[in-house]
Amino acid sequence: MGKRKVGALEKVDADLPNLQYKIRRDPASYKDDFQNQYNQYETLRELFMQAPSAADDNGIVSLRDLIDFVSHVAECYPTITASFPDDLIQILTLHHEELEMELRDKIVGSLVLLRNKDVIDSSTLLNTIFPILVSTPSKSLRALLFQKILSDLRSSNAKTTNHRLNRTIQTVLYNLLTSDRASPKGIWAVKITRELWKRQMWTDSKAVEIMKEASLAENEKVIAGGVRFFLGGDKEREEAAEESSDEDDTVDMNKLRHQAGINKKTRKKEKEFKKAAATVKRKERKKNQPHTLNFSALHLLHDPQGFAETLFSKHLQNSKSKLNLEQKLLVLQLVSRLVGLHKLTVISLYSYFLKYLTPRQPSVTSFLASLAQSTHSLVPPDVLEPLIQKIANEFVSEAAASEVASAGLNAIREICARQPLAMNDTLLQDLVMYRKSKDKGVMMAAKGLLSLYREVGAELLKKRDRGKDAAIGLRTGELTERRYGEEAVGEIEGIELLEKWKEEERRKKREEMGLPADAASDKEMDEEDEAEDWKNWEVEEDDSDDSGGWIDVQSDGEDIEISDDEDDKPPPVKKAKVEHDVTSEHPPVEEEKATADEAKRTSKLATTRILTPADLAKLQELRLAASITKSMPSTKRRQALEARHADDPLTAAEIEAPASLSVKKTKEEKIAMAKGDRETHHQSTTAKRKEKKMAQGKSTTNKEKARQKNFLMTLGKAKGKQKRSLVDTRKALRGHIDRQKRGGRRGNR
Repeated sequence: MGKRKVGALEKVDADLPNLQYKIRRDPASYKDDFQNQYNQYETLRELFMQAPSAADDNGIVSLRDLIDFVSHVAECYPTITASFPDDLIQILTLHHEELEMELRDKIVGSLVLLRNKDVIDSSTLLNTIFPILVSTPSKSLRALLFQKILSDLRSSNAKTTNHRLNRTIQTVLYNLLTSDRASPKGIWAVKITRELWKRQMWTDSKAVEIMKEASLAENEKVIAGGVRFFLGGDKEREEAAEESSDEDDTVDMNKLRHQAGINKKTRKKEKEFKKAAATVKRKERKKNQPHTLNFSALHLLHDPQGFAETLFSKHLQNSKSKLNLEQKLLVLQLVSRLVGLHKLTVISLYSYFLKYLTPRQPSVTSFLASLAQSTHSLVPPDVLEPLIQKIANEFVSEAAASEVASAGLNAIREICARQPLAMNDTLLQDLVMYRKSKDKGVMMAAKGLLSLYREVGAELLKKRDRGKDAAIGLRTGELTERRYGEEAVGEIEGIELLEKWKEEERRKKREEMGLPADAASDKEMDEEDEAEDWKNWEVEEDDSDDSGGWIDVQSDGEDIEISDDEDDKPPPVKKAKVEHDVTSEHPPVEEEKATADEAKRTSKLATTRILTPADLAKLQELRLAASITKSMPSTKRRQALEARHADDPLTAAEIEAPASLSVKKTKEEKIAMAKGDRETHHQSTTAKRKEKKMAQGKSTTNKEKARQKNFLMTLGKAKGKQKRSLVDTRKALRGHIDRQKRGGRRGNR
C-alpha cells in the first residue's frame, strides 16, 4: 500500500507546476486533482510528525514540493486548506531545530506567501517566527527570519501606518528587554527597532522607550546597541532618506523619450517607458506632499533627567560594571548629550571627569569633547572652574607638545562658549598669551579663545586685547556680562535695528525742522510717521462684493475721534513738548547713564504700536544688511559656538582640529592632496562632450560616424578624389571658400 502511494506521488510530482497553472486558471474544474494532492500531503505530514528525525530524503523532498504546491494555490480552496497554515506553524514551532535546512526554509517561505495572499494575517506570522528568531541556534535561520520580519513590517506599513500591528510588535520587543535584562536575546529588539527607525516606519516615542530599556540593560552588546541608536540613529535616518531621493533622481525622462522616438518600438521598451513615467509622477507627488515631522530620538524621551541619572549611576559610577573603556565612552557621550541638550543637572558627572583629564589617558579628546558637550548655561561656574584649571595645568604649558596644548585650549574654548562665567581673568590672560606661539595650531586655538571672550566676556580681557568692537560695546553698554542663569528675552528678530533706525530718522527730521536733535521721542511725530507708512502702502483692491469700504462703528463708551487730516492735530501738545525738550538739559554723566539704561532695556516697539507693512519691509531689509555685515571678514567677527545647533554633537575630531594644522605633511602627501581633485587622465573638451552625450544616450554626428567607419568602406571615396582633374579640384576649393564666406550651405541669416 505504501509503495503504491509513493509511486503515484512521484508520478504526480512531475506534473505539479503544470497542475498549479491549470488550477489558477480554473479552480472548479481541478478541485478533485487538488484534493488528491492534498491528501498525499496530509499522509506525508503525519508520517513526518511521527518521526521527524527518521524521515528519508525522498519523503522530505516530496513533502517540500507538496508544501510549495499547496501554498501557491491555497487561496483557491479556502475550505479544504483551512488547517494548512496551522500545520506549517506546528511543524516549524516544534521541530525547527531538527528540520532539514531546505525544508525549513520552504516552510518559512510558504508562511510568508500565505501572508502575502492574506490567508493569514501579519500578527499570526510574526508571533510564529519571532520566538524562533530569539531562540534558534542556527545563524542562517536567524538571518532568514530577521529579513522576513522586516519585509513583512515594511509591507504592512507601505500604504498607511498599521498602528495596531506596530503597537503589538513594540510591546513584544519591550517585554523581551524588560523580562530578562541580562539576556543577549534583547539584541534582536535593538536591531529590529533601529532598522524600522532608519526607514521612518517607527518614529514615535514607543520605539524610543524600547531603545531606552536597551541602554539600561545588563548585557554589553544590548547596551552598546541602544546607546549607539541615540548617538547615530537620526543620522542614519537622514542618510537613508537622501539615498532614496537620489534613487528617484536617476530617471532621465528626456533620454527615455529620445530613445523611444528613434529606437524600434517593442513592448519591453514601452513598458520601461511607462514604468519610468510612473516613477516620475510618484516622485512629483512626494514633493507636493507635506513634509513629515521627524523628531529626534533624544527629544522623544519622556524623562531625560531620570534616564541620564540612571545611565550614569548604573554604567559609569558602578564599580561592578562590565563595560570596557570604549563602551563606557559611548555611554558617557550619550549622558553628556542629554545633559547639554536638555540642560539637565547632574553635578556628580563633572567630578567624574577629573581623573580622566590627563594627556596620558587613552582617548582623552573624547573625554574633553564629552565634558564640553555636557556644559550649558545652568551649570554652576564653581563646578567647572576646577576642571578648566586642571586642563590648563595638564595640557597648556611650554613643556607640552603642540598637539596637546592646542587640544587643551580648544577644549577650554568649547567649555567657555557654553558657560563663559567658568573662566577667571588671571587664567584667561595667561591662556590668551599663547596666541604669540610659533606653532600654528596653538596660535589658532588661543586666538579662538580670545575671539570668543571679545564677544561674551570682554571685561575679563585687558584693554589692549579687547579689540575695537568690544571696547566700543563696553563703553556704550551694548556688551554686558550675562549673569548666572540669565536667559535672552524672546522678541522679534531685529526689532532693535528697526527701533534704532526710526530714532535716527526722527532725529534727522527734527534737525530739518530746526528742533533740538537730542530731544526725547515725539509722540505726535510717531503718529505722523505711522500714518505716512500706511498711506504709502499700496494694496490692490479686491473686486469682490464684500469690499464696500469702511464701516462706521459706534463705541459704547468714550467717543474716540480719528482724523486723517494733518491740520486737526492739537497744537498745544506740540508747543508744550517743544518747551519741555528745550528746557530738559541733563549733565553729561546723566546723559551717559540714560543712554546705557536705554540700551539695556528691551525694545518696546512691537508692544506699543502696530507695525505697518512699510515697517515690516524695512525690518527685513535691516536684518539682511546686519547679516551681511556680520558675515563679512573685514568685521573680524566670529560667531560664538552657542550658535551651533543643539542637536549637533561635539566630536573628538573638533577638539583635535587645531592640532592638525601644525602637523607637517610629507612631500608625497602634498602631491597626493594636490592631485586629489584632478582627473586620472587628460581629456579634451570634445572628448568630454562626446562622453557626456554617450552617457545620456544621445547619437553622434555624421562626421563622427565617418571617422569610425571601416577603412575598406572609405576606399571608393578616396580613389574618386585621386582621379579628379585640376579643374575639378579648383572648383571644389572655390566652392568651399564661397560656402565659408556666406556661412555654410544655408548661409548666414
